[in-house]
Amino acid sequence: MKKSLLLAVLFLAVTNFISLSLKGQTTAATSKKTDGIRWISFEEAIALNKKKPKMIFIDFYTDWCGWCKKMDAETFADKEIISYINKKYYAVKFNAEQTEPVIFKDQEFVNPNPGKARSTHKLTLALLKNEKLYPSYVILDKNSDWTYKLKGYKSATDLLPILRYYGDEEYKTLTWGEYLQKKQQP
Repeated sequence: MKKSLLLAVLFLAVTNFISLSLKGQTTAATSKKTDGIRWISFEEAIALNKKKPKMIFIDFYTDWCGWCKKMDAETFADKEIISYINKKYYAVKFNAEQTEPVIFKDQEFVNPNPGKARSTHKLTLALLKNEKLYPSYVILDKNSDWTYKLKGYKSATDLLPILRYYGDEEYKTLTWGEYLQKKQQP
């Protein structure tokens, strides 16, 4: 009887320990996820933009793109970039080769050859103005209209001023050169 009771207590202790350990891992994973950029789908960004207008930042990537992975590991992990994008933009990660259709501005965009390697989604081609270079980024304004395209890997130092120029809507009143001069003034 004592042996059975001791085994039961030991079993409960081990089960409790494992449960608490897993709960800690889940909490750590959850908090880590919320510490980064809040990436959402293209459709979610468009729907949210109709309710509460914000600029939309779209990161066009592919699974095979090494520079895309470098952007994720470095630039998109930068605390200033994370903070600014989360504050001023709806952030979208869009796989340039995805197979799912997307409806945008009453038009359906598809991947014409979803089973073929490196087949580009038509929304990617439309927003990147037919250029296939990854990573690339597009900024849509608060009306979901095309505003700006940026190509290639960018460090946080290079990307942040561009995000601010559009996110703070300085582009509406200042040229890029005027904006840079304004930022250099004390």
